[in-house]
Amino acid sequence: MELKHIAIIGAGAMGSGIAQVSAIAGYGVTLTDVSAAQLDKARRSVEGGLGKLVQKGKLTQEEAAASLARIKTSDAFGEAVGEADLVIEAVFENLELKQKIFRDLEKECRPSAILGSNTSALPITEIASVTKCGSRVIGIHFMNPVPLMRGVEIIRGQLTTDATVEAVTEYVKRIGKEPLVAIDYAGFIVSRLLDVLMNETMKLVQEGNRPEDIDKAMELCAGHPMGPCKLLDLVGAEIAMHGMETMERDLGPTYKPHPLLKKRVLAGLLGKKTGQGFYKYE
Repeated sequence: MELKHIAIIGAGAMGSGIAQVSAIAGYGVTLTDVSAAQLDKARRSVEGGLGKLVQKGKLTQEEAAASLARIKTSDAFGEAVGEADLVIEAVFENLELKQKIFRDLEKECRPSAILGSNTSALPITEIASVTKCGSRVIGIHFMNPVPLMRGVEIIRGQLTTDATVEAVTEYVKRIGKEPLVAIDYAGFIVSRLLDVLMNETMKLVQEGNRPEDIDKAMELCAGHPMGPCKLLDLVGAEIAMHGMETMERDLGPTYKPHPLLKKRVLAGLLGKKTGQGFYKYE
């Protein structure tokens, strides 16, 4: 199953990052979003990311220009996904929205197209359950920021075929990432561990520990490259909260999101994306 053209749904930080690494690897990419303004922003983001790679000597100016030329943007959903060999959905963590997208993909895509989700916590089988093409549905969980993080979780649903897994594994390797297989339970491996760590961090903050001290403790004493407060600001507090809610629903009350986490989400203290989390950002 040879993949040549990738369609990406959702032009946020994850979608634009996936577009960038896919284009550098030589794939044709179509990035689609309901917002034309977001598509323009994503293209500028990719252009900036490619420029940084040129400055660091990792790409030539010609290679960067060729990569950017491989990326098309479109706010017409059917047009964007119709010819894709692989579609990667990268919208926010809402099960109903993702299921709607996959219903539409089943109608709009070629019968051979692989349908991937970048969900960080929602079970792939549940997303695929609203379609009749579960054999072609798979989880492809990239980490943030996509251009820098090497690991990608591959999650097969109950009906995902070996051929689908093999094709996606090859794609992940070709874009310079390291594939790892995770079992299809809420949170998979990465989010299940990290969301619990960040949820426990809320308890430490509520008890009076300073975010700076929590981060320093985990960086200096546990060898973490980034403390949990910084990590939560990078990931987004609402992403961690939705992950915990999904795991609570599927795995029990042990995974209940801490009330302080919910309060911070309601207050808009999401982290870097809003300019304020545990730390302030320009």
